[in-house]
Amino acid sequence: MKLLYFFLIALPISSAYGQIYNLNNSPYNMQNSPYNMDNSPYNMRNSPFNMDNSPYNASSTNGVYDNAGNRIGYEVKAPSGVTNYFDNSGNRIGYTPSKK
Repeated sequence: MKLLYFFLIALPISSAYGQIYNLNNSPYNMQNSPYNMDNSPYNMRNSPFNMDNSPYNASSTNGVYDNAGNRIGYEVKAPSGVTNYFDNSGNRIGYTPSKK
């Protein structure tokens, strides 16, 4: 009977330690977080007021477009390798994790 109690107690504990949570693609990873200054629209490199990101710049190369050809935002690569996607107002709408 003691052996049965041991397995009932030890089984849930051992299975909890066996789970692996990968943070590489998680928004909880500081590298991907919008609270990281490299990913923030308050960083001038990411700001819509930066001429490279402006929808009024005809030679901008980082625009993101919908299927109809309308510009819906822009993308900026952070020094950490994360590519951030912003709408034309500077709101972060997504990201692609680093390929490292």
